[in-house]
Amino acid sequence: MARKIHIFDTTLRDGEQSPGFSMSLGQKLKVGHALAEMKVDILEAGFPAASPGDFDAVRAIATEIEGPIITALCRTIPRDIEFADRALEPATRSRIHTFIATSPIHRRDKLNMSCDEVLRHAVNAVNMATEICDDVEFSAEDGIRTEREFLAEILQAAIEAGAGTVNIPDTVGYATPSEVYDLFRWLIKTVPGIENVRVSTHCHDDLGLAVANSLAAVEGGATQIECALNGIGERAGNCALEEVVMALRTRADRFDCETGIDTRRFAAGSHLLAAVTGNFVPRNKAIVGENAFAHEAGIHQHGMLASSETYEIMKPEDVGVQHSQLILGKHSGRHAVVDRARVMGYQLEEDQLDDIMIRFKDLADRKKRVFDSDLEAIITGSQTHTNGPWSLNWLSVVSRVNGESEPMASLTLAHQDGTTSTHTGEGDGPVDAIVHALEQVTGTRIKVLSLAMRSISLGEDAQGEASLRATVDGVEYSGHGLSTDIVASCAEALLEIVNRAIRYSTEIKQSNAA
Repeated sequence: MARKIHIFDTTLRDGEQSPGFSMSLGQKLKVGHALAEMKVDILEAGFPAASPGDFDAVRAIATEIEGPIITALCRTIPRDIEFADRALEPATRSRIHTFIATSPIHRRDKLNMSCDEVLRHAVNAVNMATEICDDVEFSAEDGIRTEREFLAEILQAAIEAGAGTVNIPDTVGYATPSEVYDLFRWLIKTVPGIENVRVSTHCHDDLGLAVANSLAAVEGGATQIECALNGIGERAGNCALEEVVMALRTRADRFDCETGIDTRRFAAGSHLLAAVTGNFVPRNKAIVGENAFAHEAGIHQHGMLASSETYEIMKPEDVGVQHSQLILGKHSGRHAVVDRARVMGYQLEEDQLDDIMIRFKDLADRKKRVFDSDLEAIITGSQTHTNGPWSLNWLSVVSRVNGESEPMASLTLAHQDGTTSTHTGEGDGPVDAIVHALEQVTGTRIKVLSLAMRSISLGEDAQGEASLRATVDGVEYSGHGLSTDIVASCAEALLEIVNRAIRYSTEIKQSNAA
């Protein structure tokens, strides 16, 4: 019988805390539901002691999301553990995940602790956590760079204190697969009681080895993989959930392992996360990139026509990628849109459908054909759209080359209180002009940090997608815009950023007032 590997997803914790990937509460819930539909075993919802927003997000996820074990991260500090316990209270199944750094460099330069002090903190934390929660995980941060003997000692102590899972992270992405395999084999042979608990791996991708190292840990005896959708996470990211799961599935002959993941949800979940965070998935990204099942070279096309197995080791439908195209246009109705969305892996709710159909009909009036990629962009855009207070009513942009005057943007914004405001801005380019016009209307200060644009589908009337990162009054946000006019998509992305900033500022003021 194949060995079960438990999938611990940290998209909403390690992934979300990395620069450029922050999410609002509503967006975290959207992604959390998508992960639950993938049937991840454990969903790490956040770090409740980090901020009031993180606490609220963990509690909301614990309240609303059924299926996975909901877990919260905490240091080996009583206050942290109490915050985690309160945030997880509504969950049907919960886990407290406590950690402390164990490597010499962390003990010396970050903690200023001896081995004995680190050991005492770990044991006290696990003891406290087990008194309030039946499921406790202990992580030895930077475990890969920890002396083997001390690592074995602290893992044994955590197990004896009641930890049901012990995690050995490659926190800085330093290890190689052979080193990881050898360490896990040694620990499983050496640490008393380790055979009675779940052994976990958490690998970062600083050297591009996170997936390879996670697979090596499984070969060495690990029974849990900590990973993130699209591989997002601190610095270069984490082990990519979709990659490691498909590696275990595709090479079952080597690993003899199985997961309970519904891999058909990968494409939809990946694209939802990309839209939420405003970070495009690279075309050549394994499993979920646009080129993952695309073939252009003549030799490859010849082989594919003979048999898909010549150049594809996975079936695209197994990861939620569809070969077929249903032609949708301005005469298509709700049933056709809902059915196509279902085939693509999206279950549309009634409260979403009206907005999606408005966007679909608007696009269909301007295009001869609505492609799957167009429909997916409409759906994810609807799911990730940040509500007001401002919406874009009208936009006119004039761009000049070698002219005497600067590019100019005029726009009208409607406020949720029923008022409208029109302003004109000038700048070095059309996007800069839009920024200056938005600043005048909303009274904010906007600084664009990065801008990426791409075509969503085919043809001269293809939709353009814009992904922006900017600071508003010094705080960084991301935004996502979609339109057949690429400049208009930039305006939509900027407006989403402004709305997000205003909503965040309002929430902070309300929290302080309370």
